[in-house]
Amino acid sequence: MIRGVVDRRSYGDSCGVARALDAVGERWALLVVRELLFGPKRYADLSRGLPGMSQNVLSQRLRELEQEGIVRRRKLGPPASIRVYELTERGQALEPILCALARWGSRTVVDPTEELSVDALMLALKVTFDPTLAGDLRVGVELRFADDQFHAEIEAGRFQLARGSADHPDVVLDTDAAALRSVVFGGQPVTDVTGDRQAAARFVACFPRPTPFEG
Repeated sequence: MIRGVVDRRSYGDSCGVARALDAVGERWALLVVRELLFGPKRYADLSRGLPGMSQNVLSQRLRELEQEGIVRRRKLGPPASIRVYELTERGQALEPILCALARWGSRTVVDPTEELSVDALMLALKVTFDPTLAGDLRVGVELRFADDQFHAEIEAGRFQLARGSADHPDVVLDTDAAALRSVVFGGQPVTDVTGDRQAAARFVACFPRPTPFEG
């Protein structure tokens, strides 16, 4: 923690783990970071992605993350002219840590009816991708949600995913987080597909459901 900047309790331990938890160990902090991994968001979009988090707590966590140099605010230029939150270089450095936590956490049993944000689902795709299942698949996919969109690409056993539209996708999936989750991890058939349906089916089969821990 940056001493004298944030007025909250510290572990008072010089271990790197303790210092990391001083910065991002507060409840909801890492989930705010998760919602910003794929790009900037407005406050309202952050709130929508974290429906169980109160407005007061969200505002407080954003202030703390700003003071720690993990998140910053900026104004988008015309035509948007809106204020957004985004990760700094220090914040982006948390990505492999969040991916590791996501892999570990995905192996615990979860209620499939629990809500999952779009960004949380995108992180799940990122950490469960299996290149051996992809094989020789080469496909560009646009994932369209009501208020957001992502473009994904699989080529040479590598998976890339980013917020925004695709230039010339082979497949377009019009969906929502719950529907896509049921297809990818629940075995439901692919629907609402534009483009190569066979490639779409191969695409969603590249993300196996994690195996729960034993015992």
